[in-house]
Amino acid sequence: MIDIGNNVVNTEASVVIRIEGMSCAACSTRVERSLDELDGVVEAVVNLSTKKAHVTFDTSITRLQQIKEIIIKAGYEPLTNTQDPVIGFTPQLTRPSFNLSFAIVFVIPLGVLTMGPMVGLSIPIMLDANSNAITASLVQFLLTLPIVFAGRGFYKSGIRAVLHGGSNMDTLVTIGTSAAIIYSVYGISRIFGGEAGFVSNLYFESAGFIITLVLLGKFIEDLAMQKMSSAISKLVSLSPITATRVEADELKEILLEDVNLNDTLLVRPGEKVPTDGELIKGETSIDESMLTGESMPVNKMAGDLLIGGTINGEGAIRMRTTHVGSETTLARIIKMVEDAQGSKAHIAKLADRVSGVFVPFVIVVAILSAMAWFYSGASFEFALTIFISVLIIACPCALGLATPTAIMVGTGRGAELGILIKNAAALENTDKINTVIFDKTGTITEGKPSMVFFHTFNQMDDDQLLSLAASVEAGSDHPLSKAIVNAAMEKNIPYNMASEIKNVPGFGIVGNVAGKEINIGKPELLDAHNVDRLVAAKTLKDIVESGHTPLLMSVDGKLSAAIAMSDTIKPNSKKAIANLMAMGIEPIMITGDNNAVAVSVAKEVGIDRVIAGVLPQDKELKVRELQESGRKVAMVGDGINDAPAIARANLGIAMGAGTDVAMESGDIVLMNSDLMGVEKALQLGRSTMQNIKQNLFWAFFYNGIGIPIAAGLLFLLGGPLLKPVFAAAAMSLSSISVLTNALRLRAFR
Repeated sequence: MIDIGNNVVNTEASVVIRIEGMSCAACSTRVERSLDELDGVVEAVVNLSTKKAHVTFDTSITRLQQIKEIIIKAGYEPLTNTQDPVIGFTPQLTRPSFNLSFAIVFVIPLGVLTMGPMVGLSIPIMLDANSNAITASLVQFLLTLPIVFAGRGFYKSGIRAVLHGGSNMDTLVTIGTSAAIIYSVYGISRIFGGEAGFVSNLYFESAGFIITLVLLGKFIEDLAMQKMSSAISKLVSLSPITATRVEADELKEILLEDVNLNDTLLVRPGEKVPTDGELIKGETSIDESMLTGESMPVNKMAGDLLIGGTINGEGAIRMRTTHVGSETTLARIIKMVEDAQGSKAHIAKLADRVSGVFVPFVIVVAILSAMAWFYSGASFEFALTIFISVLIIACPCALGLATPTAIMVGTGRGAELGILIKNAAALENTDKINTVIFDKTGTITEGKPSMVFFHTFNQMDDDQLLSLAASVEAGSDHPLSKAIVNAAMEKNIPYNMASEIKNVPGFGIVGNVAGKEINIGKPELLDAHNVDRLVAAKTLKDIVESGHTPLLMSVDGKLSAAIAMSDTIKPNSKKAIANLMAMGIEPIMITGDNNAVAVSVAKEVGIDRVIAGVLPQDKELKVRELQESGRKVAMVGDGINDAPAIARANLGIAMGAGTDVAMESGDIVLMNSDLMGVEKALQLGRSTMQNIKQNLFWAFFYNGIGIPIAAGLLFLLGGPLLKPVFAAAAMSLSSISVLTNALRLRAFR
């Protein structure tokens, strides 16, 4: 921020940079630490799964080019948008599938030559190690070279990391396989010197199988990553490529990118709605399931909002565009999911700290273990086996993938269910929530009240009073105001927009119609204007006891009418509340309504605790009071007048059915207005956190057990010695197991 006079200029910017060359958690941790140390960087989050860095920086202190230079100095390559790899355009030689296939073609004959006799296979005498050691060793060497070429990416990454003062998983593979190959080449010189028996001490097959197995593991990881990012791919595919624009009653097919604000578009039956807009002609039903998770089509008529990417039903309609490009609901959802998948959970910090020192630690352990065995009397070949096995079995990849993979799948699955989770912190907080506060109107109830009772006093004319009421309420978007206007329209009672309209938040509205001062709202509003309402006491009591919301109306300071408003409770509210209570969560209802009405609604849905008569600006205070009493609070509201309370809560859940305000206010946004979505969101968050904890446990457990075994612990106790090739298989399996466990979240229901 820069203060220029009285104007504060925001100089912060955020950028997402794709990074080429990261292979494990040690890589992402190194890049993240390097970025954090750069002056002007406010926050840097590097995600190993997505291979992207999310950087927030102060543009008055540093520039994007400096950020990219830091990434290069760390030993990695920042890509521009035009360099971002696209499936189908990746050069053949760099594709994981090609390199794996290329390695397999040569590792199979290498394995047959070196291990075939162990299982009874007959080897041609010319290639038999016992009969022709020189030829056999040279053929093994020649078969290993193409495999090394297939794994050249590991060597490039591993060596580059060392040259830049760091190390990563590829460094371990590079050192381990290079040691095996170099020693084996030395062995060939011994064989040429007449020591034919040395052919049994060659490690070419170990190096070949290690590289191939690591390539296999990376290939499976890539497939898993594609599945993890399928949610975003599905969202992107929702947007049509073209739209039909209406120009002077002529139809013109145009690209979606050429659609402008306020264009009139034709949407035929079965077509996708091109962009966000307002239905201006026709009636139809819209399938919104791909965005909201709601399977039933939604009926639409003139004046209703349409969301781009949804599917039109049987009616041909015309619409006026209200949002295009990056401002559409679909585009914002995609960005929200991408941001969430790129965010980092606090629980990941432990893995990051370990990953930062893991590779140097493993190298030291490998050297010390090999030296310990060698100086205790073991052969050099035995010590070399220990050295290579320790290097290869260690896997910081599993640690680095444990958290981001689960977050990717969890947030992606949420998007498919109409649950938009903005960041990893929101997922973590779901695990702590023990109290959920629900706003009443629009959350527990439909939020579309209707006027059920209009009683006049002082023998005033009903229609005339309702016309005056509608004239004032027409100046407000409040649901109660709309209900009064709708009641006048249904009775064909004419009204004109009042003047001097003033909304009194939490109380009502005042205005002037043809010189008459009109007040409509809570009884307290009339009290503030010194209106005598004693005559309405019994009527008010009857309205409240019937469970309706009472409003009073005065004209020129005299009580004129009592109005009863009713709001239907959503079908699933009661079930959703019961399910949350079964999870051990206490539900609380908060409302601006009076206590009697609030208790009536709460009783119907099974809520015991009610906070009534709360002004919109005071809801945040009630949330804070609960937090100060030790409660971990989730606030559920419609994202409009509940925004401060939603922001204050430990977890803010906005139920806005895709409205702009809802998209901005909550940590979690429910694209449909079904209260069952609250339970789904909390269950999904808890399942994701459980998955992360499982992944971290197995990653730490694997390394805690694997490294000592590779160092010869079992052999020391009379068991077998772990061969490098099996260490490579175990290393790949550890990463695959973490990915597979994370993918289980795709089945969340």
